[in-house]
Amino acid sequence: MTSEEVLASLPPEEEDECERAGEDLFKMVNRYYFCGHIMKISRDENASLGSHVWQAGVGLCHYFEREEISFAGKKVIELGSGTGIVGILAVLLGGNVTFTDQTFVLKQIKYNISVNIPASCKDRTKVCSLHWGEDQNNFPSDYDIILGSDIVYSRSSYPLLLQTLKHLSNQGTTIYISSQIRPLNKSEIYHEEVLTQHFNSQLVHQNKQNNVNI
Repeated sequence: MTSEEVLASLPPEEEDECERAGEDLFKMVNRYYFCGHIMKISRDENASLGSHVWQAGVGLCHYFEREEISFAGKKVIELGSGTGIVGILAVLLGGNVTFTDQTFVLKQIKYNISVNIPASCKDRTKVCSLHWGEDQNNFPSDYDIILGSDIVYSRSSYPLLLQTLKHLSNQGTTIYISSQIRPLNKSEIYHEEVLTQHFNSQLVHQNKQNNVNI
C-alpha cells in the first residue's frame, strides 16, 4: 500500500486536528505514512517558518521510501529540522540522528520526537541549537549523512550554510538536500554552481509538479 493510499484511508479527523500538549497548543496535526510508519506531526504556531511541513521535506521522505534507503547504524545530522519529519523518519529507519534548528523551534521538534519515536529508540535522538556559520565548530565532522529539506531559501544565509556543510562533512559523508526551487532567491544557482564547487553533487530526483529537486 502506498503512502497516498494509506492517507486516503484515514478518516478526516485523523488528518487535521488540534491537541494540547502540557500548556502548549500544537495546531494542525497531520499524519504521514512512509516506509511502513505512520508519523503524527504537530506544528507549533509560535515557531514561525519552522512550523510548516514543507513540500521539500515530504518529497525527501518519499524519496527515502521509494529508494528503500536504510539509515541503520548511520550517524546523521539534520539541518533546519523544523517539525522534525525527515529526521524522525531517519530514526525510524535505524539512524542515530541529531536534530538541529534555531532555539525557538526545538520545543516543537522534541514534542514530535516524543510522539513518534518509541522509547526503545529515544537514545538514538539528540536535539541541539545550531546557527549556521556561527557554532558549527561545536559539532564533529564525522557524520555519515547530512539531511536538509528547504534549507536553501535565503540568499543571505547561503555562505553560512556552505561553511556549516563543509565543517560537518568528510570524504565519506552523503548529503541529501531537498529544495523547492524558487527563482527569486537563486536557489537553483546555489545548487548548480556553488555546491558543485565544493561537493560531488548530482540531481537524483525531481518532482516537477511541486518544483522540488533532491
